[in-house]
Amino acid sequence: MSEKSIRERIIETSLRLFEQYGYHRVTVDQIVKESGTSKGGFYHNFKSKDELLYVIHDQFISYVLEKAEEAYKKWTTPTERLHAIIKSFVMMIKFYKSQVTVFYQESTFLAPEYFSAIEVKRDRYKQMIFKVIEDGIQSGEFREELPVPIVSMAIFGMVNWTYKWYQKTGVYTIEQIADIYADIMLRAVLTPETMKKPEYAGFFLKPQGITFKPF
Repeated sequence: MSEKSIRERIIETSLRLFEQYGYHRVTVDQIVKESGTSKGGFYHNFKSKDELLYVIHDQFISYVLEKAEEAYKKWTTPTERLHAIIKSFVMMIKFYKSQVTVFYQESTFLAPEYFSAIEVKRDRYKQMIFKVIEDGIQSGEFREELPVPIVSMAIFGMVNWTYKWYQKTGVYTIEQIADIYADIMLRAVLTPETMKKPEYAGFFLKPQGITFKPF
């Protein structure tokens, strides 16, 4: 296993410290000490602590946007696209839970120029979700009575809040949670006719005995 780079060590350490103490209570000196690096190494990789916070935010936003764009290109129907996008959105928590936590705790502290850059990607992602929902309604696959913005915001809210309670040691794996979320949303938006299409049968959970598993 290759040794982590100075940049990776700084990001990993700052994530832990920001989660624990908050952005403003953590200093560059503390990050350098805890990561076993140097101030020279820090400023070689980041212009400032502000830029470090931006990079942390950008990591997971770039991931979900890239995966959504991949899904849109790979699949042809709105149902397939929405299924793939929701699952990749949930899987983001597996790889970037700390980044998401820091984002929601500390995003108000982003410098204006960095916040604007993040907003551009967030808007691109939002517009892609809007388009998939609109395409689904226009094609007749999705229920036309559901407002596009409300459906989209429901997806964002449901998935984004997962960081608050998901634990790797919990009963449900993130893959299972991704399947459950996709099932919930598709059952909510698809028309009865679309639900019956055999090509989509694999998108839904199979009936099981009623059990309760605290997450």
